[in-house]
Amino acid sequence: MHNLITNIKIQISDKIFVKDPETSALGKKIIKESIILIDEIGFDNFTFKKLGERIGSNESSIYRYFENKHKLLVYLCSWYWSWIEYKMVFKLTNIDDPMERLKRAIVIVTEKIVDDERTEHVNERILNRIVIIEFTKTLYTKEVDEENKVGYFIIYKRLINRMVAIVNEINPDYPFAKSLISTIVKGSLHQHFLKEHLSTITDCNEQVSPTNFFMDLINTILIKE
Repeated sequence: MHNLITNIKIQISDKIFVKDPETSALGKKIIKESIILIDEIGFDNFTFKKLGERIGSNESSIYRYFENKHKLLVYLCSWYWSWIEYKMVFKLTNIDDPMERLKRAIVIVTEKIVDDERTEHVNERILNRIVIIEFTKTLYTKEVDEENKVGYFIIYKRLINRMVAIVNEINPDYPFAKSLISTIVKGSLHQHFLKEHLSTITDCNEQVSPTNFFMDLINTILIKE
């Protein structure tokens, strides 16, 4: 997997950025430090001015990469979902049984994330915390329909539809495959949030993970006696 990650570039829609941050040292620094800063102070308190101070660069230099902080957040979330999708494709290769593929896919989208040290400018463990807390801010906006049309959420939707296709293999008569998978992918973030912050309204804890819950869900719904 090391060679694959090294050789394959995470692809993000060029509609999200002004200049691809992956193409320069400054761009990668912007990504790396924005992840750390958003995690520290929250997205609402995050500004390009604060980021510029953090990286020792003018605020204007950040605007050469991103038009505003909303698009930066969309970029970070897109990077995360692209990384998840890439892991999924790798892990499902040469697995013939569709139920086994679905279970592996669910593990990937629901498991606790650890940092992949081979992506030097992105700490996936920290980025996961940002996605858990802030991802809805990329979707629940007045501009969501227009942004969807130009491809802001193409990676997120593609990831879900990969899993939907597997559900259709397992049970082509099940009428709610898209709703099931979108609930699992988005619901996993919510369950991780509840586990850490509102533990009295989730069954997930140190012994029971969101993965356990969603595995039970698909077994109940999709496996026929």
